[in-house]
Amino acid sequence: MFRFLIIITFFYTFIFASEPIIPLPQKVEYDKPKAMLGKKLFFDPILSKDKTVACNSCHNLAKGGADCKEVSHGVMGKLGNIQAPTVYNARYNFKQFWNGRADNLTEQANGPINNPNEHDMNPKLIEQRLNASQSYKKLFKEVFGVDYIKYKDVINAIVEFEKALVTPNSKFDRYLRGEIKLSEKEQKGYTLFKQYGCITCHNGINIGGNSFQKMGLFFPYDSNKSYPDRAMLMKDKHYKNVFKVPTLRNIALTAPYFHDGSAKTLHKAVEKMSYHNLGIEITSEDADKIVAFLKTLTGIKPEIANR
Repeated sequence: MFRFLIIITFFYTFIFASEPIIPLPQKVEYDKPKAMLGKKLFFDPILSKDKTVACNSCHNLAKGGADCKEVSHGVMGKLGNIQAPTVYNARYNFKQFWNGRADNLTEQANGPINNPNEHDMNPKLIEQRLNASQSYKKLFKEVFGVDYIKYKDVINAIVEFEKALVTPNSKFDRYLRGEIKLSEKEQKGYTLFKQYGCITCHNGINIGGNSFQKMGLFFPYDSNKSYPDRAMLMKDKHYKNVFKVPTLRNIALTAPYFHDGSAKTLHKAVEKMSYHNLGIEITSEDADKIVAFLKTLTGIKPEIANR
């Protein structure tokens, strides 16, 4: 499977070598029975201590795969410490979480489940609960051929579902493939997106998700709160406010924006990023054009994501 992904990525890189953005593949391979089991687990609050929180609570697939709150609510109403990023197309991120502390989706899925402010669970308790369910025992027997449900298989199934959460055929992807044209405003917005330098960080197949960058590169980004950034992970103050560059795919669906959720609209996000990270006070007219381009990045939600 990994080899297949590499071949497809190299193919698109070669075909679209003149473009800094690569369209998503129109079809991705995954184990459907395993992904369907993962889907059931993704939506089931049984994986949280008080049975009130599911993966979908913070990564709402009906709302861009993210959370419309500044920070998510975990068990017992506990608050998270950073804005929840989208789970759509996460398979294409080079690291997971804002500070990149997880190398892959398996490590990422393991994090929230064991986090005391999120699911507040542990492998033993999850195994106890699921093995007490005849329905789950039957499903795991069908998919994994096991009589006893193990935690590693729970994570395996959830990750397989997340791998299926790819949103192809956005208007911009179709433009890149030469199938349609952008409107004059959208085309101008894409030109400005490149000319101003947004493309420096937001490029590749996920239009982000492939590098770390400091928030406040030209003008400091002040915050009264402490967030799990690279400094917290690396134990080095020089990495203060350094985060993984977020994907811009489906960005029109995932307000509020930034790690702190401080930008409530896409227009405001463009203005703030232009100032803090490009050193530019962008005009409202140019911001509107860039927003028009960003709206072309909304892809088609995969069928498996529907309830």
